[in-house]
Amino acid sequence: MTGSTPPWKRRFRDRGAAGPSQDGLQDDERGRPASLEAVDATGASGALEVPEKKAPVAKRRAAAVGHGVKEGVRKGGSRARAGLAYLTDRIIESAPRIPVRDLAALRKQFPGLGPEQLADKLVAGACNATSTVGAGVGAAAMMPIPPAMPTELAAEITGVAAIELKLIAELYEVYGLRPPGTLKQRTTTYLSSWSEERGIDVTKPSTLNAALGGHMKRELRQQIMKRTVRNLPNLMPFMVGAAVGAVMNRRDTRKLADRVRKDLRKVQVPWDALPALPPLEKPADPLTMGDLPGELGR
Repeated sequence: MTGSTPPWKRRFRDRGAAGPSQDGLQDDERGRPASLEAVDATGASGALEVPEKKAPVAKRRAAAVGHGVKEGVRKGGSRARAGLAYLTDRIIESAPRIPVRDLAALRKQFPGLGPEQLADKLVAGACNATSTVGAGVGAAAMMPIPPAMPTELAAEITGVAAIELKLIAELYEVYGLRPPGTLKQRTTTYLSSWSEERGIDVTKPSTLNAALGGHMKRELRQQIMKRTVRNLPNLMPFMVGAAVGAVMNRRDTRKLADRVRKDLRKVQVPWDALPALPPLEKPADPLTMGDLPGELGR
């Protein structure tokens, strides 16, 4: 027909007038229209899905190092406590084996001396002995063998403890205050006096019972901990450890002796007022005081 629109043109015009389909697709099958608006990142459940962000590598490494340090400190603390417990048991086991001279033997060995002069002699001898132990262990620390260091330190602690325990026991004899009871009971009193760094009044049963109580071992562990920290400078290299160990041990032994003597002096019993005391029994397996570190460290 004249003036009518051809069929092929009418088809394209109808398609443009129909507009987009209900599913948002154009009839020319070009897909959804582009948009600058953000599309909701929702999953199948409808919940918002946030992409997982990983911590920077440096932070992850720092966290791993921090965890490793904490774990190392925890394990190191356990090993330190176990080492202190072992040292405590060694000192407690060796204490009854320490040979102690009674008052009669001391007066015979140092004739003509009064109580204070005799006590001064004993303190000077003990200071020289602990000084020798500290110098020997400090010199041995020069050797570049790190595994040997804990062994050397343990030998020094146990050796100094034995010397000071012997000193305390003989000071009790000099001041006329021998603790009553058996060898084990007297040794426990000496251990308590050493760990607390004071003299125990053996004339008061309540004080003596406290010394024999269960708190003694805990106090002893604390004393060993203090002595361990104090003796750490002895392990310095280059021979400095020998000098430092000798000076520190001499100073600490004299300080301990001064404290114990001050307490014992308050309740001192004069020699002429002492009853006849039996000789002290000898230990079944006495320590060799001339070679204490080697024997106690075995």
